[in-house]
Amino acid sequence: MGKNKKFMNKKRKGSFKSIYKKRKKAEEKDKDIVNKKAIFNRYKDKQKVAEELIKIKRMEEKFKMQQETSSESEQEDDTYEQLVSCFKRDKNNLVIESEDEDSISDNESLNNDRVMNNMEESNISNDTDNGLHESGDDEKIVVADEIELENDETDNDPFTSHFEYDLPDELLVSLSNSPPNEKQFNKTWPLLGNLVVNIPQPLESLNKKPKLKVSILEEKIYAPTGTVPHTFNIVNFDHLNIKTQIRGNIVASNKKNLIKNDLELTEVFTPLQKELFAIMNNYQDLYYTERSFLNADEIRYIYCLHVANHMLKTRTKILHHNAKLAKKLDITDEYRDQGLVRPKVLILVPFKDAAYRVVKTLIDIVVPKEAGQVVNKNRFEDDFTGGELIMPTKNPKPEDYELLFSGNTDDTFRLGLTLTKKTLKLYTDFYGSDILIASPLGLRMIVGAEGEEERDYDFLASIEMLILDQADVFLMQNWDHLLHILDHFHLQPKKTHGTDFSRVRSWAVNGWSKYYRQTLLFSSISLPEIRSVLNKKCQNYAGRVVIANPTEVGSIQQVIVQVPQLFHRFNATSPLASVDLRFEYFIKEILPKQRDTLMSHTLIYVPSYFDFVRLRNYFKKEDISFVQICEYSKDAKIARARDMFFHTEAHFLLYSERVHFFRRLRIKGIRHIIFYQPPTYPHFYSEMLNLMQESNQNKFGGSDCNMTATVLYCKYDMQRAAALLGAQRLARMAASDKSVHMYVTGEK
Repeated sequence: MGKNKKFMNKKRKGSFKSIYKKRKKAEEKDKDIVNKKAIFNRYKDKQKVAEELIKIKRMEEKFKMQQETSSESEQEDDTYEQLVSCFKRDKNNLVIESEDEDSISDNESLNNDRVMNNMEESNISNDTDNGLHESGDDEKIVVADEIELENDETDNDPFTSHFEYDLPDELLVSLSNSPPNEKQFNKTWPLLGNLVVNIPQPLESLNKKPKLKVSILEEKIYAPTGTVPHTFNIVNFDHLNIKTQIRGNIVASNKKNLIKNDLELTEVFTPLQKELFAIMNNYQDLYYTERSFLNADEIRYIYCLHVANHMLKTRTKILHHNAKLAKKLDITDEYRDQGLVRPKVLILVPFKDAAYRVVKTLIDIVVPKEAGQVVNKNRFEDDFTGGELIMPTKNPKPEDYELLFSGNTDDTFRLGLTLTKKTLKLYTDFYGSDILIASPLGLRMIVGAEGEEERDYDFLASIEMLILDQADVFLMQNWDHLLHILDHFHLQPKKTHGTDFSRVRSWAVNGWSKYYRQTLLFSSISLPEIRSVLNKKCQNYAGRVVIANPTEVGSIQQVIVQVPQLFHRFNATSPLASVDLRFEYFIKEILPKQRDTLMSHTLIYVPSYFDFVRLRNYFKKEDISFVQICEYSKDAKIARARDMFFHTEAHFLLYSERVHFFRRLRIKGIRHIIFYQPPTYPHFYSEMLNLMQESNQNKFGGSDCNMTATVLYCKYDMQRAAALLGAQRLARMAASDKSVHMYVTGEK
């Protein structure tokens, strides 16, 4: 018996006990899972019931308000309206009751089904936005995106109110008119200064039908007219409708700008960024004319944040609709969330270094270190870095020149980016990209010209956001490239490019995309050419905001040489006529006096290359002694022209503005300078006049007492002239009857 006891104990100790433990653990595991689900379901039930009760209260309040207004306004009894209103009232009550009952009963019985359905939707959801492909990890988080989207799809979100609805007929007619019917508002903000806000207004039609207070038909919702932007002091991500995905990265990525402005990290944005984002987030066009090297990083960061926020909202909406459509056969207008092609944002910058900074900023905002993946990052680093200009140490260039041309200065590039949940893909195909970054020349080579076989501009058909950073540099490169690109926006695509037309927004199909596009223009100077682009090429129905601050101190204050400065005004009837009238005034009034032998060493500064060619041809025809330096001149010819001009072998030197912009040559021997037109950049005026110092003069080439500066201008050059003289001086000149005014260095 003892042996049997031992045997039984051993057996019980070995196998029976272990099996019992395994079963117990499995049962506890199942209980834990059931308990977690139950806890989750209870929390979800409470939340759903609370939401339903809030909905019911709102509907009851609306119904009461409708009853009160109808009882006050309708004095006479109309049997038909009473019948319809009674019918509508009963229907609403039934819906409310059924929703209330369903929300309580269904939540108790179908909690597990809902959880499983949500998991299925996240796995089933596939991108149909013209070939949008997401990784498996991204699709699993669609459930969270859907919950967040319910909050985003409110009328408070400017993204939804701007892109969701069609335009009313009255507003369409107003926008198609030239000029459109607009209402102007003037505001003054602490940092931006004077804001001029123009908002298109719908035309009031005479045959407008009276709006019925009660109707059986469902009333169509139209896009609202634009509103005046309002600045904010406290940053509230919910009020600004910034996506939760990037909220945690904002402070870290904007840290440098906050430290530069001596601000605490709790401020989140700098004061300038707050005011700019208030306008951008309102989806209105913006023309900011005070970009500088000091605030360039702040501006770049805030428009990159706006771009990332816009693209994430677009992506979330598409994935949300994909999940819903996986269970439906028919597609209603509610699910129209795409354009004719995939690219939504186009950022134009002048150099590769500027594009490199934009991409790095987007990486910091969307996928910072260890938070995501950047595809083709090494290739991007190799292509967009290096190739810096070697700055001279003996005769250093001006500070603004070194800052502008730092980094890679290649101006022929284009880059496609695709934004996903935790991945930023670089070098994607244009028709599979969300964001395009390019230079005007790089894009012009793809767009091509009429008659060329290989040309493509379909990718510009559905651009919702256009950003022109350093627009003044485009003017120095080739302004025609930019105008040519803008002419090919929002045209009908020649190919389908895999578009699901059942998901295309109705306003995109109707050809109204140009009325929804937001354009952001950033420039260091105010120019009529850029303003013309804003007026003629930008037709945003939400309106536009222009920063219009007068120039208090002109660049004439920076002239250190004691030289009489003459400003000649000629009359012109139109900008086109001013070209010929300027030339006639120059050859009749200015040139005869300058051809005297006492007026040798005269430099003629010509901003426009077309005017430069015209003067060059005239000088050759008249056999006038001159040399020329332009942006197409080779180094050997430039050196020879400078030598001849310094040693009085040539009477005149024709000098183009673009060669000064790209090379900043120190021309020696200047005794007289003629500005054929006020320079584009106001500091070029003081730079050129300060070259007339005694240290740069040929002692045998004239007298220090015989030096002059002459500027030709008309009423269409007032913006340029104001940057030279200041607003007050220009106002006095414009009010005067005299056509010639003289200023001397040191005068007020």
